[in-house]
Amino acid sequence: MLNSIRFVTRNSARGATAAVMVLCALLAGCAGGVSNARQYSAQPQVRPDNIYVYSFDSTPDQVKLDNGGVIQKMTSQFDGTSAAQKQAQEAAEVREQVANEIVRQLQSMGLRAIRSDVPAPADQNVLLVQGKFDTIDSGNRRRRILIGLGAGKSELGTQVQLLYKPAGGAPRLVQSFDASADSGKMPGIAETAGVGAAAGHLATSAAAGAGLHGVSETTHGGAAGNAKKLAESIAKQVAEIGKTQGWMPAERTKG
Repeated sequence: MLNSIRFVTRNSARGATAAVMVLCALLAGCAGGVSNARQYSAQPQVRPDNIYVYSFDSTPDQVKLDNGGVIQKMTSQFDGTSAAQKQAQEAAEVREQVANEIVRQLQSMGLRAIRSDVPAPADQNVLLVQGKFDTIDSGNRRRRILIGLGAGKSELGTQVQLLYKPAGGAPRLVQSFDASADSGKMPGIAETAGVGAAAGHLATSAAAGAGLHGVSETTHGGAAGNAKKLAESIAKQVAEIGKTQGWMPAERTKG
């Protein structure tokens, strides 16, 4: 009899945990992507030897820091770093992360992408990836973990320009578009605990939800956590230009 009770309890707990995992999987996706794409004439045909990626422009005053939580506020008071310094550091880190990740994504597609901070060589046909940030918002980590469903959302927003510079010629604008990424709407601990309460296993589901949300917060939360998703959207848009111009095999843009 005791073994039967243990079996039922164990399987019920597994069911509650599975329910939490399914709910998190359904809601963990982030909003964003590419919008407002505007096409421009660029003759001769765009066929770059290399793709040069530059860090996007930003200013420290664009950055919205995560000031939530008592511990974080106390740390800010005692570490000797001003808000302005932290904003400048965050802006620099996000610029580098996005630019480096765009290069990595393009290289994974078999393209010759180069991270650069200097003008491209005059004797090469090159595609230039440039832009500026509209939004660098760290959101509120505590609200994301406890509440979720978009509360405390972190967000990155950019305006991107793709320019083609033929060898010996001047750059011409090929396409401009907006790109964004945010931390998504994964449910917080309060929501996932509710699933367990309905199944009669509040403690189990709360622990499972906290663990799953901790993993999600590490990979998706905060302004820096959105850099990879933003870069993926931008890299895919660059690849689309290559596909329409005939220098990017269609199968490499899938995924």
